[in-house]
Amino acid sequence: MIVRIWRGWTRPEDTEAYASYVEDTGLAAYRTTAGSQGAYLVSRRDGDKTEFLTVSFWDSEESIRQFAGDDIEMAVFYPEDDRFLVDPGDVRPSLPGALIARQVPRCRIICRPSCRPVCGPC
Repeated sequence: MIVRIWRGWTRPEDTEAYASYVEDTGLAAYRTTAGSQGAYLVSRRDGDKTEFLTVSFWDSEESIRQFAGDDIEMAVFYPEDDRFLVDPGDVRPSLPGALIARQVPRCRIICRPSCRPVCGPC
């Protein structure tokens, strides 16, 4: 499994609208791309902005190419992103592009005791 992560920031007043927009664009594209194994969209208030994070799961780099094009580490943008994103150059603050973690045999996310693992046993 390959994990692909993207980050971006909006104004707090655009949080709900941008979440819906990402659901209708990026997440919809994930769902219709062969080899996509699912995705999460999370957001949190980050000072005077809202941070968004998408975490998608793929069965191969070729599957990611079907979604993202030849450079699988570059973020994919949609027509209205400029309307929502605070600074389009701000979407990859410390990364050359989307973060790719290769060959994750088992994974789980634990953010607090009440969270369930994403996959695999605890």
